[in-house]
Amino acid sequence: MNDDLPRVSANHQPLTPLLFLERTAQVFPGQPAIAYGATRRTYRALRDRCVRLAHALTLLGLGRGDTVAVILPNIPEMVECHFGVPMAGCVLNTINTRLDAATIAYILGHGEAKALILDREWAPVVRAALAQCDAKPVIIEVNDSEAPSDDTLGGTGYEDFLATGDPAFAWPLPADEWDAIALNYTSGTTGKPKGVVYHHRGAQLLAMGNVVSAGLPRHARYLWTLPMFHCNGWCFPWTVTAMAGTHVCLRAVRGPVMWSLIAEEGVTHMCGAPIIMSTLLGTEAAAQRPLPGPLTFVVAGAPPPESVLAAMRAAGFGILHVYGLTECYGPSVTNEWHAAWNELPAAQQAQLMARQGVRYLPLENLDVLDPATMVPVPADGATMGEVMMRGNVVMKGYLKDPEATAKAFAGGWFHTGDLAVKYPDGYILLRDRSKDIIISGGENISSFEVEAALYRHPAVAVAAVVAQPDEKWGEVPCAFVELKPGEAVDEAALVAHCRGLLPGFKVPRRVVFTELPKTSTGKIQKHELRRLV
Repeated sequence: MNDDLPRVSANHQPLTPLLFLERTAQVFPGQPAIAYGATRRTYRALRDRCVRLAHALTLLGLGRGDTVAVILPNIPEMVECHFGVPMAGCVLNTINTRLDAATIAYILGHGEAKALILDREWAPVVRAALAQCDAKPVIIEVNDSEAPSDDTLGGTGYEDFLATGDPAFAWPLPADEWDAIALNYTSGTTGKPKGVVYHHRGAQLLAMGNVVSAGLPRHARYLWTLPMFHCNGWCFPWTVTAMAGTHVCLRAVRGPVMWSLIAEEGVTHMCGAPIIMSTLLGTEAAAQRPLPGPLTFVVAGAPPPESVLAAMRAAGFGILHVYGLTECYGPSVTNEWHAAWNELPAAQQAQLMARQGVRYLPLENLDVLDPATMVPVPADGATMGEVMMRGNVVMKGYLKDPEATAKAFAGGWFHTGDLAVKYPDGYILLRDRSKDIIISGGENISSFEVEAALYRHPAVAVAAVVAQPDEKWGEVPCAFVELKPGEAVDEAALVAHCRGLLPGFKVPRRVVFTELPKTSTGKIQKHELRRLV
């Protein structure tokens, strides 16, 4: 067929998640959008505040391509920034609230932030960061009623800033769906953090992929335990809004508070790393509350220990295991569950659930390849290769770093740096980060496998395994362990426990009992542990 039909405004519009808010505010204007302490807002009110923010930013002279940085916890203003900032044509740069002043200064400078919206709790570290910046952004301050502070950088108050905007402002659609919507920085564990650029197209597609994978119904009630600064909350600010759901905001993750909100707000969905699961399960029994109904916990990060997955299921949580990276908008791989698996023994179900799974609907390609030959590894559940992706939910690239971008996209695939095996059914299982594999006497040892064995001991709360130099073997496993409250076990007992589950060469040669360093998203900072061996 000779198809010379035109692409015109009637049949083509740039994809963007921003229109989700306009639709929900029109169709469900009175539906609860925000629940945060005494603060309750409808979708009409949320939409008007977001548009006011967009207009106020344009009145500063900001527009297409200008970066607006944000340092906020999971409070209502953070939801508003996910719409109001890009509605002005600007790029939203959410900054990790646990970063030090020097790193914040680097991000503000590298991303060329023209404005910075911050919660006053972070005024001291931001003050120190700004002292290291050549160019100073316009400061807009949130004084949260749940944690008021007198510390100020002398910026405009957020509510006063919104008052300058007009809710009737005709905010511009992106000129191109390839336009940047967000800028997220990697952890920078091996050097300066890299700026990962998202576009409107990818943000919309991933947000809708969340609806499908997490089974998000209309009017879901979503508890914000996952930081919105992390991969834009895996795009869930846009996902929840698309489904006219309620954003149940939470300033700080605490076990008793999570249980209370789950019960009182009728929470149906939440996301987080395995550490959030451990926090829930580790909350004293008196503070735990009955679940109000079915609750789906979307978990990512390091593979959850089988024992934790089983305990969450026993507590009544439905578990969805996903996997992704900052470079692919958060989760882009999901463990699609088969009904027939429900008939299997609990231990076998936990093993199946621990697999990362198959590609998200909007991710076009996922495979495990030999990075040297770019040939897919056999689907035998044993041969390791590198997880690679390509499709519309892969980043635009790294800001101002063409060399790193080219390396990440070598061979027409995005190289994740994660090592995995592939099973006959196509599901993948992570074995390790390429940098975390322990090579002992020429044998590869998966730190994940050793950690899984440690987690099977009833006294272990958190475990991480790294390589320790060894004169004979080159490297041997060294385990760092946090124990559950009130539990006690010594090194010899843990080593003996592992010896009963692992081949001898994989058993930790040393066990260190300590609190493990973690990121704000619950990931264990293995680079910090490597300094201790």
